[in-house]
Amino acid sequence: MDTGNTIKFQSVKEEEDNVSQILHFVYEALKEKGHDPVNQIVGYIMSGDPTFITSYKNARNLITKVNRDELVEELLVQFINNKK
Repeated sequence: MDTGNTIKFQSVKEEEDNVSQILHFVYEALKEKGHDPVNQIVGYIMSGDPTFITSYKNARNLITKVNRDELVEELLVQFINNKK
């Protein structure tokens, strides 16, 4: 057992924050490239086709690291929180 390395425990809250940050980053990258971010993200979530997301600023790679179910969950949580 190697005790010389630090292992980082990622809590559920940190994971939620990360999904939110990725969505925001991807949204901004799509906007900067002149795309309609909402339509592109919905297209990706519905189809699973990563080409809906620009590769600009590594946005495509980032969003594919998140399960699409988690993206929908995060969007729903944000929607509900904004309605309160």
